[in-house]
Amino acid sequence: MYGERMKPTKDRLVEAAAELLWERGYAATSPALIQRRSRAGQGSMYHHFSGKADLAVAAIRRSAGRLRLAAEAALDSGTTALERLGAYLDTERNPLAGCRVGRLVQDPDVVADDQLRAPAGEFFTWLRQRIAGVLAEGVRDGELRPDTDPEATASLVVATVQGGYVLARAQQDQAAFRQATEAAKSALDRLRA
Repeated sequence: MYGERMKPTKDRLVEAAAELLWERGYAATSPALIQRRSRAGQGSMYHHFSGKADLAVAAIRRSAGRLRLAAEAALDSGTTALERLGAYLDTERNPLAGCRVGRLVQDPDVVADDQLRAPAGEFFTWLRQRIAGVLAEGVRDGELRPDTDPEATASLVVATVQGGYVLARAQQDQAAFRQATEAAKSALDRLRA
């Protein structure tokens, strides 16, 4: 609690908005809830942001940034492309909570607004390209079959993780997420040269 109060008000607002967007979605996240969660005064939000949408964009960018750091750490570990992709698929996640960014693109208010949707689109574009780069290295190094399509396979990996979240949440069972990622690892292993 004390450490939270030491953070600048703008950071507390962004952090509170990121958490509430993840938990509740855009429409159910009111400025009053954000102010209460951040322990910020009523005028603070409008001092730092032009409105709820402006704050939400900053919050989505923060969530995407955190996911990007975690993905980078996983994709930089290991020596082979398959080890690196396996590390990404095995990254510690809370499947029942859903993806901090992926859940937002299921929100009609986010999808309908180019400004709100942009940070999610940028994140997923980056992630697909980053994974495709690892796959291309695997092909170039002779680890993966030459007929491997890095872009299509990267889309499969990203879709598997996002779909795994959906399955786990729908069934309220974390095992559904793990089953999906294990299937993706098996599919990747079949690309071995």
